[in-house]
Amino acid sequence: MHNFLPVAYFEGKFVPFEEANISIATHALHYGTGAFGGLRGIPHPQNSGQILLFRLDRHCQRLSKSARFLNFDLPADKIQSVIVDFIKKNAPTVSFYIRPFVYTSDLGIAPRLHKVEKDFFVYGLELGDYLSPEGVSCRISSWYRQEDRSLPLRGKISGAYITSSLAKTEAVESGFDEAILMNSQGKVSEASGMNVFLVRDGRLITPGFEQDILEGITRDSIIAIAKDLGIPVVERPVDKTELLIADEVFLSGTAAKITPVRQIESYHCSTHRPITDRLRDKLSAITEDADANYRDWVFKVDI
Repeated sequence: MHNFLPVAYFEGKFVPFEEANISIATHALHYGTGAFGGLRGIPHPQNSGQILLFRLDRHCQRLSKSARFLNFDLPADKIQSVIVDFIKKNAPTVSFYIRPFVYTSDLGIAPRLHKVEKDFFVYGLELGDYLSPEGVSCRISSWYRQEDRSLPLRGKISGAYITSSLAKTEAVESGFDEAILMNSQGKVSEASGMNVFLVRDGRLITPGFEQDILEGITRDSIIAIAKDLGIPVVERPVDKTELLIADEVFLSGTAAKITPVRQIESYHCSTHRPITDRLRDKLSAITEDADANYRDWVFKVDI
């Protein structure tokens, strides 16, 4: 059971969540012609009158760029303004997740992006841990990550997530928590909705953009934090066998934050995770506005 925030932004105005409904004939519902974002918000641990948002500007910029793939001009500052107003109207008191969504709102039946109406909505729900902070088990999916030459992977296009859904269900129904997808070249790409990191010999390694990954904002943050901490970072192709012998493996994402991997297929990962733990503690402190060096990553909303 989801606890949705009571107010949504829909068709250019704020309405009760229950009234924010689309037609069964909506173009995006049939063709996957939508793009979404996702960001977390938390009440300030020391100031009950403030909500903290992690890297709001980057999330708005990415959604604005994703909208371009739909032939939709939606400025990042417009998205940010709506999200800030959305938080003020809901005044949440617990950790929550925001889902802004751009989509083809037309009721036509032609699969196209020109001469089709578009719109933008925002809703939210209370959200604690998306994955177990103690660690997850993963299987290598039989489904492969799409290629950028056939689908714009630099955007969070809704239609692309059929592959993620297939991989996640396959993993869970075969006894695992999460799936890791390979790309068409047989290299590690990403999890069902998260980026993948591994540690070998003190170096932090992650697949690069050329491996058909989503340009994750949490991923970008972890790379920056690691470099500031003096941890060597390498972005390059990763083989499946590297995951099986890595010193540490973890997943990253807005919902997942930093989640350790404790098992891949029948291989058990080490429970000694000094770099994962160090990065996770640092990221947690930053998102709670407890690290002065990263204050510009935290957007504060007074409620």
